[in-house]
Amino acid sequence: MDIRPLDDASSVAPQLDPQDLAALAADGVTTIICNRPDAEVPPSHQAAAMQAAAEAAGLAFVFNPVSMPNLTLEAIEEQADAIQTAEGRVVAYCASGTRSAILWAMASAGRMPVDDILAALRGAGYNLDGMRPQLVAMEARA
Repeated sequence: MDIRPLDDASSVAPQLDPQDLAALAADGVTTIICNRPDAEVPPSHQAAAMQAAAEAAGLAFVFNPVSMPNLTLEAIEEQADAIQTAEGRVVAYCASGTRSAILWAMASAGRMPVDDILAALRGAGYNLDGMRPQLVAMEARA
């Protein structure tokens, strides 16, 4: 597993395996967010299988699939809601972690300074400084 923390409560990761979820629960994670559409993965890693593994490990599971470049405000709001209502640490995943990192960043705009968001992304290995205009626009909406 390649878990990349963004802040005290949120991390992102490339594709997780169903057997990873028990270890995440043992490490204090309480919520898994899947940002990967089922069409991108085999049945063993589709949302239903991942949700079953998450629930077996005692984790909450949120399916918020995003296909880039079709990022919507609804997907950002769903991500924000899932993170804010989690009762502990959250791990969001997709193919490489980038979509999940973008969703976290957009959901965080207005809640933390844009420079801090971009620094957190860089610290996790995602140089998304080109998102600054979109984050500033989202910050203005908050």
